[in-house]
Amino acid sequence: MAKSKVKTGVLDLLKGKFLVSGDSPKNWLFIIFISFLATVMISSSHSADQKVHTIALLNEEVKELRNEFVDMRSDVQQLKLESSITDKIAEIGLFPSETPPQKIRVKSINEEQ
Repeated sequence: MAKSKVKTGVLDLLKGKFLVSGDSPKNWLFIIFISFLATVMISSSHSADQKVHTIALLNEEVKELRNEFVDMRSDVQQLKLESSITDKIAEIGLFPSETPPQKIRVKSINEEQ
């Protein structure tokens, strides 16, 4: 007897009698609510995946920019060396002075007295 009730319940479920019975408005609202939640979850999942891809792209760009910065910094440090500066100005005919600079001391009026 219990087996036939279970069998009947399963058959009623498969036939969709719960959608047309007396309590069907409550069942329909529940189905609509579950469908809405599933849609929100799918949308949230897609949004999270898109953000993960964006973060990965930005991390790659940061790595490339960091490498470019290191390269530029080493180039600038090389250009700041005195030897490279003298080589560059030698091309246009300028050479470093052979005599060292001299200090010029200016005495103020108060020091003379």
